[in-house]
Amino acid sequence: MADKTIKVAENVPGPYYVDEECIACELCVDTAPDHFKMDDDRPQAYVFKQPETDEEKDLCEDALGACPVDAIGNDG
Repeated sequence: MADKTIKVAENVPGPYYVDEECIACELCVDTAPDHFKMDDDRPQAYVFKQPETDEEKDLCEDALGACPVDAIGNDG
């Protein structure tokens, strides 16, 4: 389960976030590329756009469920 106390600083405010446990597998970027990006300076993903529609939320939930190290969280 993702830990909101160790969120990656680049996450935009909102319910979805990536924490410091991210291993940069890029699965979230492949699943929801309109919401997750890889950090250019270190091997971690982050949320750059929070989902607005049900379809976008479903994609972010798919990424959350598929994360191999449970580094994606949803506080919503």
